[in-house]
Amino acid sequence: MQRDSIDFGSMKVGTLFRKQLVPTVLGMVFSALFIITDGIFVGRGIGSDALAAVNIAAPLFVFAAGVGLMFGMGGAIVASINLSRNKEKVANINATQATLVSLLVMLSVSLLVIAFPAQTARLLGAPDDLILLAREYLIAYAAFAVFQTLLSVLTFFVRIDGPNVAMWCMTTSTVINIVLDYLFIFVFKWGLTGAAVATGIGEVVGVAMMVIFLLRYSPRIKLGKLKLSRKSLLLTVRNSGYIVRLGFSAFLGEAAIAVMMLAGNYVFVRYLGTNGVAAFSIVCYFFPIIFMVFNAVIQSAQPIISYNYGCEAYERSRQALKLAIWTTVGLALFFDFVFTLFREPIVSLFISDHTNLAWQIAVDGIPFFATGYLFFGINVVAVGYLMSVEKTGKATFYTLLRGIVLPVACFFALPLWLDVKGIWLAVAVAEGITTCIILSGLFVRKGQPSANVYKVNT
Repeated sequence: MQRDSIDFGSMKVGTLFRKQLVPTVLGMVFSALFIITDGIFVGRGIGSDALAAVNIAAPLFVFAAGVGLMFGMGGAIVASINLSRNKEKVANINATQATLVSLLVMLSVSLLVIAFPAQTARLLGAPDDLILLAREYLIAYAAFAVFQTLLSVLTFFVRIDGPNVAMWCMTTSTVINIVLDYLFIFVFKWGLTGAAVATGIGEVVGVAMMVIFLLRYSPRIKLGKLKLSRKSLLLTVRNSGYIVRLGFSAFLGEAAIAVMMLAGNYVFVRYLGTNGVAAFSIVCYFFPIIFMVFNAVIQSAQPIISYNYGCEAYERSRQALKLAIWTTVGLALFFDFVFTLFREPIVSLFISDHTNLAWQIAVDGIPFFATGYLFFGINVVAVGYLMSVEKTGKATFYTLLRGIVLPVACFFALPLWLDVKGIWLAVAVAEGITTCIILSGLFVRKGQPSANVYKVNT
């Protein structure tokens, strides 16, 4: 496998950002294809009810991705700072701890879902007519959920030494998922179980490739064995706690998407029934993808920001932040244009019958929802920057504000004023208010080294 020569401390920030950005965004694009293809095959091969059932189960795989982001982002921040101080062994311990603990967390959740699938479906808001379909998908998905989490965690560590390797791992995973989705849904007629298993197998292959790279080929970040002595286990608990603290805002960012889906599902069922949920499910397929792209931008900047923050080269960290913001603005305007101009063909990818009420609801609503992409992108980058320089309090506050408090309030309040249009605008209004608060100058200040990074490794 290819080894990338990257010096975060001396190379030009713009060059570093490009070297990280291109493969990272491409990797996220392939991950997006992973999700979109699944939705297209489910909608066209099984039906709009199946699409709605997958959307009911969506908060679970958003949770799995959130756990991966939390341990991956938190672990990568600590590892990057330790690398800047020539502590490669400690950085490797950080990576191994983050990987193993995230595995245990997601495995516990998966076992609960498999044991209580119908109860989980009801908890996620499934109406009675979707319980059986949601139950079917949840059981098959939960069997592989741990690999989704590991794929997310390992990507952060692979990207430090091999951004191109991370991209090819995601590409391979996506291609396998697309091929198996077609076979399992259209040829073998395995329904929602086939869709979930196809996704799971693709993720297993991607995880295996990343593990091999981190065990054998990565020049600095490697996975290793952890000691099982009492002292080592206590150190793992302490380090994991700090990793969780650093990455918690990333988890909240994903959890916020789950909250958006839950609140949106509830309000759409109340106003428009199952057709409303099916229409909203199309937005819910794309929203995590938009998040992934914006997250890819800040993930590209994160090693640069954290490494130079650890070296006290604060100006280089801020240069990376500025590049990330302007890149995000350009991408957000592009997404807004595409989703407004091509909303009919986009919806038709999932629902081919134009007489279906869900099709019309989605076509009418998507342009309103897309108005929030610019604010959303700026907020994601701002929170990611705060995490990268260990300002976890502010990062958590903004994430709670934009991801949970304001969206829930807007979902329930705006329809009273604007009816269905208010549901579609709820997320955009919540993100816009948060952006105004962030841009008031509360977060761009010179960072100072935190004592925490020394404490966690001593």
